Amino acid sequence: MNIRSLTRGDGVVIGAAVLLFIASFLDNYSYDDLPDSVDLPNLWESGPVLLSVVLAGLIAAALIVVARGLPQPPKVAGLELGAFGVAFAVFAAWSALGNVIDPVGGLDNLGGGSASNAFSAGTGLILALIATLVMAAAAIATPLVPALQAGLVPAPKPAAPQPYGAQPPGGYGYPGAAQPQQPYGAQPQPGQPFGQAPAPQAAAAPAPQPAPGADFSPFWFAVPVPRQLFAEDGSPTPIAELAPGTWYLAVEQRGAALVAQTQDGRRGVLQDASGIQRG
Repeated sequence: MNIRSLTRGDGVVIGAAVLLFIASFLDNYSYDDLPDSVDLPNLWESGPVLLSVVLAGLIAAALIVVARGLPQPPKVAGLELGAFGVAFAVFAAWSALGNVIDPVGGLDNLGGGSASNAFSAGTGLILALIATLVMAAAAIATPLVPALQAGLVPAPKPAAPQPYGAQPPGGYGYPGAAQPQQPYGAQPQPGQPFGQAPAPQAAAAPAPQPAPGADFSPFWFAVPVPRQLFAEDGSPTPIAELAPGTWYLAVEQRGAALVAQTQDGRRGVLQDASGIQRG
């Protein structure tokens, strides 16, 4: 699992899950004029709240984070884990809202309308509602808001990366380097008659032009959102997924696409190179 592939939206989901876990140990409801010596039950002691709010919210956060961190998240019934996580988050928020509205489950049916009015949602239940609402909102908005799609963990800058087999322009072996000229005062060529003006030298052959892409210098880059890396033979099946927050090496350019190399040595074609961050 690559934590650098987590986004800011995933960070909000994780924070909401932590808040929900803390809230689960606080009061489920409160009662007016209750003596301080009486302990009210927390969220773990109420079966409906535990199953539909606490556990549903924690499961939702786990599914969303795991689906984001795995290169190829497994599917259940044709749906990815992230979709199930969003559904669990919405269900937990809806259940928390219902429990806040009626924390004791229709106590007024017992003939105690005044007793029902004495009950209200406790601190734990209110915090659980806030946590699940934030979790559901972040899970839904992350694919839609670019600010939430940025990497959660900033990628470290590579330390002075060496170009991958490239020569600097004009350096040793550069195909367009100038040819050496004949020094001033050089002797005529052997076999030239004495006193005869030296024959005009043939025009030097033009320097070979670099092939297309020869001036490309490899560089490190990071993608803003997860993108697929396809095989160099043009196969439509992706061979890897580039995750935000991880540096990859671009070794060749093919039109608007880049040939990238992953950290484990795999090479493939990145067809969508828009918005990448150069190292």
